[in-house]
Amino acid sequence: MKNEAGLYAACFAVAGSISLVLTPLVRRMSLRMGLLDAPTSAVKTHTTPTPIFGGVAIWAGFVGAMLLLRFTTNFPTGTLYNLRSLVAGATMVFFLGLADDLQRPQGLDYKPKFLVQFLATAALVAFGLRIHFIHPAWLAVAVTLVWVVGVTNSMNIIDIMDGLAASQAAVAATGFLLVSLPNQESYVRYAAAAVAGAAMGFLPWNMSKRHKVFMGDCGSLTLGFLLAGLSLGAHYSSANDVGVFAPLLILFVPVFDTFFVSILRLRQGKSPFLGSKDHFALRLEKLGYSRRQVVLIAAVSAAILSFCAFLATEYPAKQALAVYALVAALLLWIGRRLSLVTMK
Repeated sequence: MKNEAGLYAACFAVAGSISLVLTPLVRRMSLRMGLLDAPTSAVKTHTTPTPIFGGVAIWAGFVGAMLLLRFTTNFPTGTLYNLRSLVAGATMVFFLGLADDLQRPQGLDYKPKFLVQFLATAALVAFGLRIHFIHPAWLAVAVTLVWVVGVTNSMNIIDIMDGLAASQAAVAATGFLLVSLPNQESYVRYAAAAVAGAAMGFLPWNMSKRHKVFMGDCGSLTLGFLLAGLSLGAHYSSANDVGVFAPLLILFVPVFDTFFVSILRLRQGKSPFLGSKDHFALRLEKLGYSRRQVVLIAAVSAAILSFCAFLATEYPAKQALAVYALVAALLLWIGRRLSLVTMK
């Protein structure tokens, strides 16, 4: 166990170091090439053109950590097989996001984006990474496709405020690492440590006032895909059968925001695929919280929800269901209150 803990720390450190060092270099390249995210539409929340492509450093950090594992450890074939599938799928999604960032300000149409995401998810399924507790197998594959694509885009949707997406990814990845320690397939633990490190290495630059850089779609989509891939481990709990729903709690903040804005937009007769300033984070800002406070509130909430996920995997079924019910009731109340905030 001590040796494994050292490997987790190594994954985190390597991914974090690569991301931390590479991000300012990517920022400089973005500035020189004039590849900036300009506030050209009403849905943008920043006021000055800002370098993008921070996701390049995030992707490189994760891949670098996985390469370290590949050439310095003797993993079982199954673990390497799963890690390869994550790297392959995440790389497909990364280049999709990169193409989308290069097409700014209009970006790619959502149809080809969904197509590539489904293909990347199909690659995971081909390697055996899918939801296992749903039967028959074809239904499990269908739900896996919807789940992975949904989570991938939820991280993209939540990337509307400095530090928000990166902090959520770091907390969620840490949640998957901790929840997976007793029961999960080993690939989850190593990949989760690398995802957390890559997100944390990028975070200081994203939060910087003088040297700010955005992760872009190449970052948010990649992080979303990786987190979705982490959630596809074989099982979560030996204590009950409902522990398999723990990923919903670990990823609840981005998933909640996706459903929240989609419902509000549909009620207003708008397409859920079109941006608007109706996210929970912007509503908290409207209530008087600073952006740093909003990011902190969201991160603490995600950490508490991850702890609830851990409890749901350790308690007997009745107590685990009570945890889910309590969280659901509380978040429905919060969603209702936030929906009443008037946004202009």
